Amino acid sequence: MSDMEIWHNPRCSKSRAAKAALDEAGVEYTERRYLDEPPTADELDAVLTKIGAEPWDEARLTEPVAKELGLKDLEHDRARWIEIMVANPVLIQRPIVLTGENAVVARDEASVRRALDGG
Repeated sequence: MSDMEIWHNPRCSKSRAAKAALDEAGVEYTERRYLDEPPTADELDAVLTKIGAEPWDEARLTEPVAKELGLKDLEHDRARWIEIMVANPVLIQRPIVLTGENAVVARDEASVRRALDGG
């Protein structure tokens, strides 16, 4: 599974746990610290499509910037939400494990297992 990638925030316990699970499974993957290397709008759009979710479903609405931007009340315009999330990557739910054609928000053991099984 050399085409596996994890969008990782090392300060997040769930993200560290997912990365540790990938290490324990012995799979090869690329680590992307998405706060330092934010995705492009096209990349985030593609990942959300692979997850099968809309950006407002995967945004971290409890982040201070979400409150500052009034995201809870923002119209559900996919392109606008993606633009905001790319400009403020802390809003992107984490960790995300990408495996070829699939992507999983890997916040628990079951979702990490799904990612290891190919989505």
